[in-house]
Amino acid sequence: MPGRSTIMPVISFNSVDSAVSSLKTCHVSINTGIEVTTDVALALTELEAAAEDISNMEKLMLDYVSMDQELEQFVQAVDEVTHQIKQERPERMPDLKALVDKRFNELKNLNKDEDLIKSDKYIHFKGQLKEMRKQVDAESQNESPSANEIDEDIAVTQSQRNFICPITQREMECPVKNKVCGHSYEEEAIIKIIQNKHKQKKKARCPVVGCENGDMNQCDLSTDTALRRAIENHKKHQVR
Repeated sequence: MPGRSTIMPVISFNSVDSAVSSLKTCHVSINTGIEVTTDVALALTELEAAAEDISNMEKLMLDYVSMDQELEQFVQAVDEVTHQIKQERPERMPDLKALVDKRFNELKNLNKDEDLIKSDKYIHFKGQLKEMRKQVDAESQNESPSANEIDEDIAVTQSQRNFICPITQREMECPVKNKVCGHSYEEEAIIKIIQNKHKQKKKARCPVVGCENGDMNQCDLSTDTALRRAIENHKKHQVR
């Protein structure tokens, strides 16, 4: 009838939103796998294990990074498809699974192996291995006859200085590294600074004297596993 308004049906996405929220929790499992793989790889490096063993851990890390990437792409596909349906407001619910699969495959086809190697998580992993190798090499040099002539007190002081948080001025227990400037801090202390500054609508500066990083964000921080292991080893030697 003329003048009669057309009422569009309301399509509920509650179940879809709930499923996506549950799916996002898989990130926690993947991140746990990444942390365990990093710990094992660092332990193998510290023990100077065979190169093949460490290489296997690097391959495993790439698998985790790949899973993380595809999970993000699947969530992106669901978000894009549901947004499109909400905008078009069709009379009937289309085949959501087919549309999501199609978009997901389109995103996956853009993936390249070199992208995994360039990902932040893999670069951070390789950086941690590099730091551990430096520590192992330094310890080997300190055990050489020439190193025994060095003042041990000075060597210990220099080592301990790297373990001190620039904020708390205490030895770190849960160090995190800033991927922008490379400095490490106690996790709780640096997060508190960033959050407080952002609440004040201000930028958070790196607390290390002389650092030019004047805009820190929580997403720039990642667990400094190599430094944590070095601190733990240092404490073990002190107990002996």
